Amino acid sequence: MSEPEPDQPGIYRSEQVTLAQLFLQSEAAYQCVAELGELGLVQFRDLNPDTSSFQRKYVNEVRRCDEMERKLRYLEREIKKDQIPMLDTGENPDAPQPREMIDLEATFEKLENELREVNRNEETLRKNFSELTELKHILRKTQTFFEEVEHDRRRFGETTRRRTLSGEQEPLIITAEEELSYGMSLSLTMLRLGFVAGVIRRERLPAFERLLWRACRGNVFLRTSEIDDALNDTVTGEPVNKTVFIIFFQGDQLKTKVKKICEGFRATLYPCPDTPQERREMSIGVMTRIEDLKTVLGQTQDHRHRVLVAASKNVRMWLTKVRKIKSIYHTLNLFNIDVTHRIMTSLKKKEESGSQVPSILNRMETSEAPPTYHKTNKFTKGFQNIVDAYGVATYREINPAPYTMISFPFLFAVMFGDLGHGAIMILAALFFILKEKQLEAARIKDEIFQTFFGGRYVIFLMGAFSIYTGLLYNDVFSKSLNIFGSGWTNCYDFHEIDRHGFSPEKQLMLIPEKAYDSAGGPYPIGVDPVWNLAESNKLTFLNSMKMKISVILGIAQMTFGVLLSYQNYKYFKSELDIKFMFIPQIVFLTSIFMYLCLEIIVKWIRFTAGDSIFGYKYPGSNCAPSLLIGLINMFMMKPLDSGFVEADGEQKFQCHLNHWYPGQGFFQTLFVLIAIACVPVMLFAKPYMLWKADKERRESGHRQLSVRADMNGDDAEVVHTEPKTLATSSGNNSGHGAEPFELGEVMVYQAIHTIEFVLGSISHTASYLRLWALSLAHARFLLTRSVFAFATTYFIFENIRVFRLCSAQIRVGIEGAQK
Repeated sequence: MSEPEPDQPGIYRSEQVTLAQLFLQSEAAYQCVAELGELGLVQFRDLNPDTSSFQRKYVNEVRRCDEMERKLRYLEREIKKDQIPMLDTGENPDAPQPREMIDLEATFEKLENELREVNRNEETLRKNFSELTELKHILRKTQTFFEEVEHDRRRFGETTRRRTLSGEQEPLIITAEEELSYGMSLSLTMLRLGFVAGVIRRERLPAFERLLWRACRGNVFLRTSEIDDALNDTVTGEPVNKTVFIIFFQGDQLKTKVKKICEGFRATLYPCPDTPQERREMSIGVMTRIEDLKTVLGQTQDHRHRVLVAASKNVRMWLTKVRKIKSIYHTLNLFNIDVTHRIMTSLKKKEESGSQVPSILNRMETSEAPPTYHKTNKFTKGFQNIVDAYGVATYREINPAPYTMISFPFLFAVMFGDLGHGAIMILAALFFILKEKQLEAARIKDEIFQTFFGGRYVIFLMGAFSIYTGLLYNDVFSKSLNIFGSGWTNCYDFHEIDRHGFSPEKQLMLIPEKAYDSAGGPYPIGVDPVWNLAESNKLTFLNSMKMKISVILGIAQMTFGVLLSYQNYKYFKSELDIKFMFIPQIVFLTSIFMYLCLEIIVKWIRFTAGDSIFGYKYPGSNCAPSLLIGLINMFMMKPLDSGFVEADGEQKFQCHLNHWYPGQGFFQTLFVLIAIACVPVMLFAKPYMLWKADKERRESGHRQLSVRADMNGDDAEVVHTEPKTLATSSGNNSGHGAEPFELGEVMVYQAIHTIEFVLGSISHTASYLRLWALSLAHARFLLTRSVFAFATTYFIFENIRVFRLCSAQIRVGIEGAQK
């Protein structure tokens, strides 16, 4: 149970919770749990861990709720199938009373039975309609076929009679078509061939023909005709393309083979009369039945639609009620049932005396770590989920989510650094924000959509900070904006430009003394747009700047995290952690990493175009110190010369590796020794102090007793427990009161944290360089696409397609996932 703390906002620390014991009467338990559930401030513990879910008291009620949920899901599927909008007013109905379950079950049972009956009738009608439609096409095609055969027979007979009357001789060779027509007409009139007619799926027809020819050895005659309209399959109900076929054969043996082959290919056979008159009468009857079925099918569909429309108005509310009932009974299954009625007997005696029997809430003392609960809203929920994905803070620890609301989108923007893509992201986020009520009402369950919709405010801040860093980088789709006017001008005349343009060297250098407008000052915001024209040293300049910014920001965030740990140690009153964890960590970071940041800032400020640096003569930028090699030499304690030139004024060899301020070697050696000394302090000091305190406690033999009531046994008893000692109260991860002190476990735990901090400080500093690396990849990719876009007309249109694809998926998606 949570209780507010007035002096500490819940967003910075988890809500205060306490363990409470609740005694409820059986008649009032349902309603009390329902009210507690509406508050949403209680987490119930299972008091029956050894009892299976099938042996609990309210298992039947939970099963009834599962059955009601199944029926509601069935209704929901049918409603979605007919594309009927479900009414969702956003209302949160109260949990129904237990007696209302019977009414809900009866309502759902009636709706399900009615809908299933309607669906069965509709399925039967559709199947009959499909069969009649196929029979209609068969009768039409077979009638056409027999008419063609009869026409060919008459035409062949007239031709023969005309030749006989005119005295012409019979031709020795006749065409294949004439032979086929004559053979079919002769067979139908003299041999009395049998035939079957049916329909088959069009894609199965070639294999059907081959097998029929091989199995019957060519003793059958097959005629086919495609059906123009797609028909619904009589089994699956899916629209398929089918073909009408008619097979002529002689003898019962061939008839049996033909029917088995048709059955194997799932062809549907229909009865077809032999005479034209019977076929005509059957066609009329089929058409009449089809019209009747259309009428009945339409009425069935209208009835089904009315049932679903009526259910769609309440299905959301019903589902909410059923889930609340199920949650209440599931919670009641966690309760410990007083089978002996000892407690309630004493309460009933109190009731008989004339006093009321209220529910009893008893606050309990416990040494177990309470659960962590953070209050969130629609804005903070996305950031809290990001933090919880990496790890949930223990009870009452500082919550990193409020600081992540700024640091996460800002560091993403440092990595992204594009005003154009930032605008795309902020527009996409604004769409989700402005349409959030409609999108929430739509209840879209797609996982990818839920990810973007749930993080809409995260994406909004990422886009806003990307616009800001895009202004600082002066980068809009790899191009620069000249808003305030560049501080650099062209110091060359046109003749000199033309002369250089036709020479092998096509680059010009802007001389600062001539090209830079010192009176106007630097560009007001961000990088000067003139760097967009510098093809040779643009990346060198920007990479150096972004790399150093990434290191500074990374070390600043790590230092801020260590400072937050001080707040935790102070809150939990852990002096050992403050003395032997926080202070050594700050000193370690300051000795190495903050010193590196200071060197970066000093190098930016002091190493200008001047001729003197900290009293040393400075020949030029080629002697600017190398920070990376200098850091390596710092750990190697390598002796180096000071200054950049010899006594005679000649530049020293590898002057960029020398010391560049007085006493640099001494201070760097001192910083390294201090950092190394911090490691054993973090590793051994705290375990030693805990071991010493535990030894003194055991030697003194003094014990303090705390008393609590144990209500779990058959008889109430007083339990004496040892108080928390220094060994158990020195950290916020202590869990179980007076557990015996184990020096080995404490040493292993401390060693893990010390190694993690020392190695993590180095690896995290390197990993923060991804801010620079991905910013470089982003800029180079867009620059490459923009250069190729001007090649040909094809590249222009192709670049638009690839640009849209990469902007939405690669740049925004992958870089967001990396961060």
